Amino acid sequence: MEKLIRLAELISCVGVVFGAVTTVLLWIRRIVAGQRCQLRAEMLRLYYKHRTEKQIRQYEAENLTEMYKAYKALKGNSFIDIIHDEMTQWEIIS
Repeated sequence: MEKLIRLAELISCVGVVFGAVTTVLLWIRRIVAGQRCQLRAEMLRLYYKHRTEKQIRQYEAENLTEMYKAYKALKGNSFIDIIHDEMTQWEIIS
């Protein structure tokens, strides 16, 4: 009988740990999705701000490169690849 009680306690502890890990993983997934969305929005904002003159300031070009790397590291989709590729062809001004 004592072995059954210990087994039940162990199963209960495993369930609690599993539930906690699942909650943390879901929370992390939401944060990653939010960061990806913010990066995409900022890159698109830069694109639409400068698309007519096809010029971008040097610091914006550097930020674009870093945002693009972060976006791809967060498993961002290929939609932004087209935008990034076009923007890297623009004239860089100081």
